[in-house]
Amino acid sequence: MKRRSGIKVMGQLIGLVVPLLHVMLAAIFLGVAGFLCAIFLTILAGTALMYFDMPVIVNIHIKILIAFAVLRGILHYAEQACNHYIAFKLLAIIRHKVFAALRKLCPAKLEGKDKGNLISIITNDIELLEVFYAHTISPIAIAFFTSLIMVVFIGRYHIYAGIWALVSYLLVGVGVPLWNGRKSASTGMEFRSGIGELNSYVLNSLRGLEETIQYGQEESRKQEMSEKSLELLKKQKELNRMEGNTRAVTNLLILLSSFGMLFFTLFLYKNQQMSIDAVVLCTISMMGSFGPVVALSNLSNNLNQTLASGERVLSILEEAPKVEEVFGQKEVSFENASCEQVTFSYEDEVILKDYSISYRYSRKKRFRKIYTLKIVYALLGCR
Repeated sequence: MKRRSGIKVMGQLIGLVVPLLHVMLAAIFLGVAGFLCAIFLTILAGTALMYFDMPVIVNIHIKILIAFAVLRGILHYAEQACNHYIAFKLLAIIRHKVFAALRKLCPAKLEGKDKGNLISIITNDIELLEVFYAHTISPIAIAFFTSLIMVVFIGRYHIYAGIWALVSYLLVGVGVPLWNGRKSASTGMEFRSGIGELNSYVLNSLRGLEETIQYGQEESRKQEMSEKSLELLKKQKELNRMEGNTRAVTNLLILLSSFGMLFFTLFLYKNQQMSIDAVVLCTISMMGSFGPVVALSNLSNNLNQTLASGERVLSILEEAPKVEEVFGQKEVSFENASCEQVTFSYEDEVILKDYSISYRYSRKKRFRKIYTLKIVYALLGCR
């Protein structure tokens, strides 16, 4: 199956938010207001220090600071409440859609080897989408609007200072996530697929436990399970290493951008293009306004796994059933049935080859089981 791009997966997942768009807009508004309160806490504190010899102005600033601090907590709580309401509402809708899709795909879908993989999709992958709906969609919009407001605010003092702020926000909020996404996209998908494969292996081992003991394959199964677990551990360590690198690059860019703003505005002050008050305010604004874009940068660490989970869920929803249901047709009955030279395989692994078997209908017993049929069930059931 051809893999979707991350943008396409995000677009399809965002499309499910449309019925709750009003709640999402409320979350974005509350988030922008909350971040602006947090940013202007530092700006007002810096302004108060510049007018420390004027008690009246200082007292006014202190009162505003207290109000902003209280509002920041209230707005952040309300934003998170809206985001999580959307997330858990949509998770319930997605679970309903997945189970409806599985009903159409059964029984063929459930007779394969990937039952554990299906369980992983229904539980872990759908649950991981909570990160996308609660901590990804609105933070992107919040970072955009908050950064735009701060670019305009800093640009009021000097147009080049506003351009410097814009470039800095783009580097941290767009450049770093794209760079990290290209590095870890395939690893994130491999990690989620590996979890599904391990679940399938464990489930199949439990279902075929009697046969495993009968043929003395306990150590072999145990060894293979350990190898799969170690492979997952390697992928997890690789993802953790990438996350550490992303955080380091993000912090470095913030420091360079902040000190760059300081030296750049000092240069403008030296050339009499900016006042010393503007230098202080621009620098403080730059240092205190990276919160929304840093949130985007940090999200990129988990976003690849989230998009991989989203792709696996969407694949279930879009999969066409191998056998279509037939309704409104005449019922048929049979007394005898036989299969000759049947070959059965799980992908490339052949289980039965040129096998023949027959059913005979009995009036005393509804079905008379042939011993060879038991063998077939044992072979298929232990997979």
